[in-house]
Amino acid sequence: MPSASETPRLAGIGDEAAPGLPGQIAAVRALGWNLLELRTLDGVPVAETDDAAFARAAERIRAAGVEVVAVAAKIGDWSRPATGDFAVDLAELDVLARRCAVLGTRTVRIMSFPSGGLAEPGWGRVVRTRMRVLADRAEDAGLVLAHENCAGWAGEDAARVLDLLAHVDSPALRVLFDTGNGVAHGYDAAAMLRPLVEYVAHVHVKDAVDAPGGDTAYVLPGRGRAGVDECLRILAGHGYRGALSIEPHLHLRPHLRGTGDPGRGDAAGFVEYGRALEETVRRVWRAEAVR
Repeated sequence: MPSASETPRLAGIGDEAAPGLPGQIAAVRALGWNLLELRTLDGVPVAETDDAAFARAAERIRAAGVEVVAVAAKIGDWSRPATGDFAVDLAELDVLARRCAVLGTRTVRIMSFPSGGLAEPGWGRVVRTRMRVLADRAEDAGLVLAHENCAGWAGEDAARVLDLLAHVDSPALRVLFDTGNGVAHGYDAAAMLRPLVEYVAHVHVKDAVDAPGGDTAYVLPGRGRAGVDECLRILAGHGYRGALSIEPHLHLRPHLRGTGDPGRGDAAGFVEYGRALEETVRRVWRAEAVR
């Protein structure tokens, strides 16, 4: 059983705190943390940031003594259907391979391609083929692709995730488990996590409740119906040693870009969320330590 002193390291997706890197670093530091997950810089995805801006960002991160724990890519996400141009995803991975080397991180968040109108079994065949190519390239570059339980063929189904892992059969493909996505996507997060826990390389923490009109509202961890405590208990019981990265979604919903107002990061809300997670983690890991 884990000891209470062996709690995971805590991180945050920076643009949930502020659009610009200085605000992202300041919010993580306000929590006393030194782990940052990068998704966008001034609203621009990491792979699309121009070379000069990226170089300045990497130097600022290094000078602040902050470690980048992961980069959240657009590869296979809600904007990249299985019917789209796969060359776009391969090009992004090539850029991120170079940039992750500069940032000192190996973990890249990906998803598994919405159908784009493809029916089974064709959709699954396309995704398996693409994932094998991506994983081969990632392995050559020393990266780990962390597949999130969100958009795509394997986004909501543990059996499909296991199928994908078996088909690709590479240490460069692992699982990123998000505790809050089940509320929005209609499945029980803890039930999905149990068969996948041994493959989890990275974790996003968020919590949510149902809102009027079929929408989802996001809340502090432990205050919603996502089963955050149970998910963390499963991870603790399995000896999870990766990072827990907060993705509050209290003021920013990136998936709304192009279809609505995604909002902006909020530093105060980010810090409040981090404090709530600290308490939750202490409680859960302490309980597991005495079992």
